[in-house]
Amino acid sequence: MPSVLIVDDEPNIRRMVGALLSAEGYDVRDAADGRTGLAMAEAQEPDLALVDLMMPGEMDGLSLLQQLRERRPDVPVVMMSGRAALTDAVRATKLGAFTFLEKPLTPEGVLLALASAFELRQARRAAAALREELGISGEMVGDSPVMRDVRTLIARIGPTDARVLITGESGTGKELVAAALHLTSARRDRPFVRVNCAAIPRDLVESEMFGHERGAFTGATDRRIGRFELAHTGTLFLDEVGDLGAEAQAKLLRAIEAREIERVGGGKPIRIDVRILAATNKDLVRAVADGRFREDLLFRLNVIPMQLPPLRDRPGDLPALVRHFSARHRTRTGQPLIQWNDRALTALSGYRWPGNVRELANIVERLAILHAGSEVGYREVQQVLPAVAADALSTPFPDSDGRANHTVPTLPLSDALDAYERQLISAALVQSDGNVADAARHLQTDRPNLYRRMRRLGLAAAGE
Repeated sequence: MPSVLIVDDEPNIRRMVGALLSAEGYDVRDAADGRTGLAMAEAQEPDLALVDLMMPGEMDGLSLLQQLRERRPDVPVVMMSGRAALTDAVRATKLGAFTFLEKPLTPEGVLLALASAFELRQARRAAAALREELGISGEMVGDSPVMRDVRTLIARIGPTDARVLITGESGTGKELVAAALHLTSARRDRPFVRVNCAAIPRDLVESEMFGHERGAFTGATDRRIGRFELAHTGTLFLDEVGDLGAEAQAKLLRAIEAREIERVGGGKPIRIDVRILAATNKDLVRAVADGRFREDLLFRLNVIPMQLPPLRDRPGDLPALVRHFSARHRTRTGQPLIQWNDRALTALSGYRWPGNVRELANIVERLAILHAGSEVGYREVQQVLPAVAADALSTPFPDSDGRANHTVPTLPLSDALDAYERQLISAALVQSDGNVADAARHLQTDRPNLYRRMRRLGLAAAGE
């Protein structure tokens, strides 16, 4: 049953419209002023809102509309008024109103407007479910300080049309951040088009980006719409933009500056309105210095830089990520949820995760398939981690005579020492069931020193 919130200072309007909608099967709530209506919408989100433009008090209809768009962005708002000027209707539309009804209201007009608005509400829900299924829901998991900073920056720049360059190691979630920026913008109901620049053959980049006309080249049997046109009025996400060749960079720069494109084989410019987000795991500043990337294109893309942290720099988020990926696997497959004991989480924390969050998601899915409905512990985690990590986690402590044989890792010395120290501490914590004092005795050190080392290495004791 769709729920409707009616906000109008006229009791007769609330009573008559409420009766009409109740008879049509709507669940109706009403408020006499903007403040009360906003509080009701925050307490229980309605499917639709019907708001009067002219209301006394500190919050009129337009102010309420603006607040609802910020706090309940998925709720379609239908505005109504009997004394509105054309400028008011235009302003309401710009603020995000679904439509505008003039008083006196007619039953047919109200029902038609709300039915159309409810279709939009259902479409938004379906789109959100599809984005979740495709992994582009924009949901950011984790409450570490670095992730809080990322969320704050997304909230600040998402509603703008600023171009953003997202950088970070492979697997850190750059596409997820791009989706979050799109979903917090006014373009959220418009297309979100992703281009993997590294996967396009160099001789097809122009056709993929800008499209082509029939007969433009051998094999062009039909007109093709390029990614820029597909993203018109929405967001274009250029993933792995650092892999574009010199010719493609020049054409991308021109499209950004001119806000227009030309299909291959076509002589007519096409105006485009897109917000461009770009991502790369390459150092573009160094690429510019080496002559592999255009400096002027970097300036155009890098209006707002966003650097994503690797998973090893946010170890406190690992338990939340594990639970998130477990729940997502259960939702997709219907398999029973697995349980993670403290030893499993400690073993996972002892790994460096070179593939970052993407690698963690794969490991969690593998364990969820192999041990559906069971408890996962240290041994199960050890069996699925990459061989180097598993061997390191199972390596015994060196004998007191120093005769233990250890393979020299192919890592920088400082990284190798940190990795080995992390593995020793993780193994000691597993052996002591997460008790830091017992682990310190195993390692022949004191507890404060062990805590300091754990904080430096991003390790947490069980239950912390």
